[in-house]
Amino acid sequence: MQYRDTPVPRPGRRAVIAAGAGAAAFAATAGPSSAATGAAAPAATTGRTPDDRQLRKLIAEMTLEEKVGQLFVMRVYGASATDPDQADIDANLKEIGVRTAAELIAKYHVGGIIYFAWAHNTANPSQIASLSNGIQKAGLTGPRGLPVLISTDQEHGIVTRVGYPATLVPGAMALGAGGSASDTRQAARIAGVELRAMGIRQDYAPDADVNVNPANPVIGVRSFGADPQAVATMVAAQVKGYQGAGIATAAKHFPGHGDTATDSHYGFPVIEHTRAQWEELDAPPFKAAIAAGIDSIMTAHIMVPALDSSGDPATLSHPILTGILREQLGYDGVVVTDSLGMAGVREKYGDDKVPVLALKAGVDQLLNPPDLDLAWNAVVAAVKGGELTEDRLDESILRILRLKARRGLFTEPYVTADGVSRTVGTKAHLAAADRIAEGTTTLLADAGKLLPLSRRSHRRILVVSADPASPSGTTGPPSKVLAAALNELGFTATAISSGSNGNASQAVIDQAVAAAGEADAVLVGTYNVSATGSQRALVAALVATGKPVVQLAIRNPYDIARLPGVGAALAAYSWTDVELRAAVRVIAGQARPKGHLPVPVPDAADPTKVLYPIGHGLGY
Repeated sequence: MQYRDTPVPRPGRRAVIAAGAGAAAFAATAGPSSAATGAAAPAATTGRTPDDRQLRKLIAEMTLEEKVGQLFVMRVYGASATDPDQADIDANLKEIGVRTAAELIAKYHVGGIIYFAWAHNTANPSQIASLSNGIQKAGLTGPRGLPVLISTDQEHGIVTRVGYPATLVPGAMALGAGGSASDTRQAARIAGVELRAMGIRQDYAPDADVNVNPANPVIGVRSFGADPQAVATMVAAQVKGYQGAGIATAAKHFPGHGDTATDSHYGFPVIEHTRAQWEELDAPPFKAAIAAGIDSIMTAHIMVPALDSSGDPATLSHPILTGILREQLGYDGVVVTDSLGMAGVREKYGDDKVPVLALKAGVDQLLNPPDLDLAWNAVVAAVKGGELTEDRLDESILRILRLKARRGLFTEPYVTADGVSRTVGTKAHLAAADRIAEGTTTLLADAGKLLPLSRRSHRRILVVSADPASPSGTTGPPSKVLAAALNELGFTATAISSGSNGNASQAVIDQAVAAAGEADAVLVGTYNVSATGSQRALVAALVATGKPVVQLAIRNPYDIARLPGVGAALAAYSWTDVELRAAVRVIAGQARPKGHLPVPVPDAADPTKVLYPIGHGLGY
């Protein structure tokens, strides 16, 4: 695939904010000349970040349509801002009514664009940087010369949009198991400087939800854990790490998505916490984020009757977003919705009502509506009809422009090829990620002192693992990664996949049992073992061979509660390569298990009983 976009410039003059008013005041250049990016050269420059007076003057010069556009953050297909592949052009025409990212900016004046791997935005670091420069060129050469806030969901772990060769660090629950605020901050800083080098200035992370419900289908290992104060410490550390690297963060999902059994992508969750429980369990991480100077907070499409009895989702709740977040917690940064295409925000109101109600509730940025034309025109009509005032829009736009200014978009909107090569996926970053990951692997059980495995007694190892899709599309599959890591350490490992979710067919179970006969030990990677799937039958059949079985949970750490009889059990908290390799080093004795459970593991037969408490973790 060819990426025909604005070249990534080599270092030259810094982009600057010009003196004066209007569009000319905010023109930008980058590279050795304006030709490097296509941006017009400013008549005069000051090299200063714009202050509130300048930003307010710019807002006053905007048309209503330009103001409305600044409120939206939108998806767009393609690896190039101006010349994407035909399939991406077709997808853009079908979903948005434009051909390219540049046309999206020209038509709707959007203030932000979100990158997704499935939208073909994140093929590799150089392509991402070129796309980012093309998007900035489109914004900066428009009537107001406004930079675009480019964002993505790069939580790491199971939610990762930018993959290898960028550095992938452990996800939130793994970091929670490591228990080191310093490591957590360093992981965020590494992730942040690499995103910034590629032109991404806002990361929708960290997850500030407290995962107190083991059955939570949407948060789980995306959370740092179940202890509110421990989660608060880690959230604050990541805010400082990311923002210290020069990118904006977004603590999510306010007022707290940690105690739900419904995924808000597909339904409308209800959180039954009392106000006192919310204050104790859900609020601390968000308070910590605010105290750490968080740039933005993302809303949740959940109902919390104790906080708002109207039945509206929090995203559309004035009592929650203005009454609690703004007034009670004193937060005056940007509030961004979770995706407006999710079911949780669409069940009660139509797609034309949702953006207007969100703004009335206190939202600033409207993320990824399913029908941008409908949503955009609905906001325009609401202002013309008096339901919203331009003053209300101006409040949000000022917050958004302040964020863009704070993160350097008015002074350095473009990125460089040298910056990418010097920063992304460096040996130092990769080594730091491996070191941090080694501190997260948690040994839950080892009654027979099976671990660490020795090459003298257990040289031949059969790996049987679930192989869920790579979060970034650039790593895995886990079965092969685990086997390769063992082989690198001098073992002789073979791999069998138990399927994408680990629920192997009887034929695969029979194949694994037969292969175990030739092995000295079995390593089985499990993935969210349930009461009804076949993973329990697979593990039981492997245990019945009499060969030592080591079980590794590659997602939620609760699997051990349903798997009696294994010789040893560990938790890796994700199936990305960095966490799997670290687990193998622990299993092989190249590193010691240092992780401790950040969530309790309940008894499968009686969830009111705790099998392994928070803080549990064995060593050797």
